[in-house]
Amino acid sequence: MLDDRARILLKTLVERYIADGHPVGSRTLSRHSGLDLSPATVRNVMADLEEMGLITSPHTSAGRIPTPRGYRFFVDTLLVVEPLQGDEAEKLHDRLHPDEPQRVLSVAASLLSNLSHFAGVVMAPRPAKMFRQVEFLRLSERRVLLIIVTSDGGVQNRILSTQREYSRDELVEAANYINAHFAGIEFDEIRRRLQSELASLRDDITALMHKAIEASTRMPAEGDDPLVIAGERNLFGLADLNDGTARLRRLFDLFERKTGLLQLLDASSRAEGVQIFIGGESDLLPVDQLSVVVAPYESDGRIVGTLGVIGPSRMAYERVIPIVDITARLVSSALSQNG
Repeated sequence: MLDDRARILLKTLVERYIADGHPVGSRTLSRHSGLDLSPATVRNVMADLEEMGLITSPHTSAGRIPTPRGYRFFVDTLLVVEPLQGDEAEKLHDRLHPDEPQRVLSVAASLLSNLSHFAGVVMAPRPAKMFRQVEFLRLSERRVLLIIVTSDGGVQNRILSTQREYSRDELVEAANYINAHFAGIEFDEIRRRLQSELASLRDDITALMHKAIEASTRMPAEGDDPLVIAGERNLFGLADLNDGTARLRRLFDLFERKTGLLQLLDASSRAEGVQIFIGGESDLLPVDQLSVVVAPYESDGRIVGTLGVIGPSRMAYERVIPIVDITARLVSSALSQNG
């Protein structure tokens, strides 16, 4: 827990660093914090914040910068979100109107990029497939082959790694239960039902069911690109992200492979409202200086995808958050009217 003085100084430090991009010294904090504190007192508080892992000192400077943990504390407890500027809100309203669904998504990605000056990303809706049948086949002690047949006749296979060994009879029992209770239901609806029904099931099939449904709901449609991305070039010109070959390579990989990004967006589609992922907190974000601000969007009251902004951790969160929030609401409205 931080006292009010420490909170104000941390908030001032993060805001100054986001605005200027330079390590923040005690004299700067003393001038801009609004507190009547000497530079020596400020230095003592900064030492405490550094010991808590909220700020750090680059080896080339006496000033401090926020750590991922410091950004997280700032975003969760100190951030004051600003309302979107009138012309920006008007641009979103004018361009995100009912149209072809794919066009709505590409326009949304472009607008997110243009307004934030970073990269805009939209996870396209997954087709609402019905589940027909599942089968588990034992491959080895802790590896199981999952076979899923969808209502359109499609067959998808995944290899599952399990926490313990399952017998053939246990795998048959788990498959029979799923087939008897969930055939003809959309995958997302199955997942919602499991949240309330798993408590009444035995532990030995609960884990298998979780793995089966999670694997099935992550599968993109064959031949479809599940991500619409605009403005990724904006990131490659940022000093925060390209001051090193290894870091730049990881940034390229993020957009080329898309796997971690898809997993992150898919996970965030199960939560409500805007979420913020800060580099250094998750393996899904390979660059420590990277953050993703995302929100789910709906079609006819059902969450079908996620959209957001990818940028440096040193971004103006108070401005990006409302951009993402309003865009998600407008895309939801456009897709629902289109449907």
